Amino acid sequence: MEGKKTREEVEKINMIDTWLTKHRLIYVGATRHPFILSIRDGTVDLSSFKTWLGQDYIFVRAFVSFVASVLIKAWKESDDSAGDMEVLLGGMAALNDEVQWFKKEASKWGVQLSDIVPQKTNQEYCRFLESLMNSEVKYNVAITAFWAIEAVYQESFAHCLEEGTNTPLDLQETCQRWGNDGFGQYCHSLKQIVNRRLEKASDDEIKQAEVALLSVLEHEVDFWNMSCGGA
Repeated sequence: MEGKKTREEVEKINMIDTWLTKHRLIYVGATRHPFILSIRDGTVDLSSFKTWLGQDYIFVRAFVSFVASVLIKAWKESDDSAGDMEVLLGGMAALNDEVQWFKKEASKWGVQLSDIVPQKTNQEYCRFLESLMNSEVKYNVAITAFWAIEAVYQESFAHCLEEGTNTPLDLQETCQRWGNDGFGQYCHSLKQIVNRRLEKASDDEIKQAEVALLSVLEHEVDFWNMSCGGA
């Protein structure tokens, strides 16, 4: 008969939830930021929304390269590369639609994307993504960061679609893009990959993955702050 699992073994089976409990404060800060809450209660400053739209368009273009690098790492390192790559390819395919969506929304809101200059916060986030693309960064670390980036948007915008919210009609489509059930299922699939990988990962890789998760959450908070006029 198999003995009882140690606390450490139990935590590694569902490492993401263990971390989200441990780092609850910053996770809530990223997914319930005042910018998101202002969309949810209908008080959002549209100039802040336009800032976010332009800056996130720049970020998404960098994100495409990052996702491609994660796909390569999955091919080289995954113990279930076929399954992992299928999930990742689905995300890659959606990114083309996402880039086109940003262009359409920018036109709708009168945002000239060609005139957008990446702000310092955006530049730092993109540099962080670039650092994860290094061949020395393991798949376990990169896929953790990837999940976190997607999950923050999914949980944030899904919050704006809950019953009883006052999300402006003009922003409903934005919230649906990341808050819909399909994207939620995609994020769940990524989470399952991360948990599976980390269950067998070395202590060093687990530490690196946790640092990557925290870095994503910090960058996300900074990005929301930037959209609201912060530095």
